[in-house]
Amino acid sequence: MKRILSGLAVALSTMLMTSTAFADVTLKFLTFETPNLTAAYWDKVIAQTSAKVPGVTIEKLVSPTTDRDSYARQLDSTGQLPDIMIAVSPNGLAETGKLAEFTKEELSDWVNPTSNSFDGKIFQLATNTQTVPTIYYRKADFEKAGVTAPPKTWEELLAAADKLKAAGITPFNIGGGGADTWANLYSLKALVGSEVYAKDQQWLAKLTRGETTFKDPLFVKAVTKFKEVVDKGYVDPVLLSNDYPATQASFLGGKGAMYPMGSWFAVAPNAEQQAEYGVFPWPTDDGSLVVAAYTGGGLSVSSSAPDVALAKKWAIEFSKQNADGGARFDALFVSLKGYRPPADLPPLYGATLEIYSSAQQHGTVTTAFGEEGGTPALPSGFTKEVAAAVADLINGRVDVNGFVDYLDEKYTELTK
Repeated sequence: MKRILSGLAVALSTMLMTSTAFADVTLKFLTFETPNLTAAYWDKVIAQTSAKVPGVTIEKLVSPTTDRDSYARQLDSTGQLPDIMIAVSPNGLAETGKLAEFTKEELSDWVNPTSNSFDGKIFQLATNTQTVPTIYYRKADFEKAGVTAPPKTWEELLAAADKLKAAGITPFNIGGGGADTWANLYSLKALVGSEVYAKDQQWLAKLTRGETTFKDPLFVKAVTKFKEVVDKGYVDPVLLSNDYPATQASFLGGKGAMYPMGSWFAVAPNAEQQAEYGVFPWPTDDGSLVVAAYTGGGLSVSSSAPDVALAKKWAIEFSKQNADGGARFDALFVSLKGYRPPADLPPLYGATLEIYSSAQQHGTVTTAFGEEGGTPALPSGFTKEVAAAVADLINGRVDVNGFVDYLDEKYTELTK
C-alpha cells in the first residue's frame, strides 16, 4: 500500500510540474498610442511576438497620455509597475532595483548595446535611434516667401523666418497644449545640442556633480536664441495650445512653414503629401552639422515580473518583430545588427536618415536634451518642468533669466 501511495504521489507531483511548466504566464505590457502608433498597430506586433514566444499571455496597458514615464511611475507608486514597458525612461527605476538587467549575451544583436548605461549595466534595450529634432518644412511656403534653400546658419534661419512672416506665413508651428507639454521642447532640444552639448561634452556630468548650473553661459545662449525666435514673432502662441495630435494635424493642414519635431514625423505625411515637405538639420552659427539624437526607447522589464527570464525573452523578440513596423510607422532608425529598413519607406524617412548618418560620420551627433538615459541624466520629472517653463517663455510670463532661475530651482528640488 505504501508503495502504491508513493507511486501516486510521484505521479501527481509530475503532473503538477508538467502543468506548471506549460501554463501561460500573464505579463502586463505598457504601451502608448499616437497618430502613428495606433491600438491596431500594437495589437498586431504583440500577437506576432507572442506567436514566437510560447507560454506568454500579454495584457496590454495603454498610457492615458503619451507621457508614459509619469504613468509608469504612477503605477509603480501603488506597487503596479508593469512587467514590460516600451519607451519608458529607466532613470529612477533602474537605480532602485526595479528593472531587470540585460546580459551581454542577450544584447548580442544590438548595434549600440551600452547606450543609456548605468555604470556598465543595461536595463533598457537600445533598439531605436531618432533625431530630436530636425526641421520639417513646407516647400510651397518657402517658395512663396522667396526662401530658395533650407537655411544652414542661424542668421539664414532668422532671415528665412523674416521672409515667411512678411509673406503672411507663420514661420514655426510649435504645440504643447493639454497633456502633451513635451511637444514644445524640440527647438530648445536642438539649441542645447548645438550650443551646449556639442561645445562641452561633459556639461551634463558637470551639472550632476554641482560644478555648473543652468546659468552657465552656454545654456543661457541656447535659451536666448530660442527667446529671439519668440520675440521676433516667429511662433504663434495660439498654436501652442494644441496637443501633439492637433499640432501634427495643423502642420499637415497648412499651419506654419517649419515644424521642429522628432524624426517620427517623417512618416506622418501620406504618399501624396510626402513631396510637399522637406527636412533640414537645425542651423548652427557657422553652418556646421550638429544633430541631437536619442538611442534607446526600447523595452524594459520589471525585476518583479512573474517570470523575468520569459519577460526578457519576449521583450527581445518584440524588438525584432517591431523593427519593420517601427521604421514604417514611427520612422525609427533600428539599431539591430544587419537590419535594413524596407525599400519602400517614404522619401522623408530617407532624407532624415541621411542627415543623421552624415552627422554620425562627422562625429557631430549629440545627446538630445531631456532624452538622456543611464548616468549621468536629468532627474525624473525634470523635463516636464522644462516644458512648463518653455510655455511661459513663449507666452512672455518669464524672461531668459527667470527661465534659468526656475530650472535651477526645480533641478535642486528634484535632486535632493
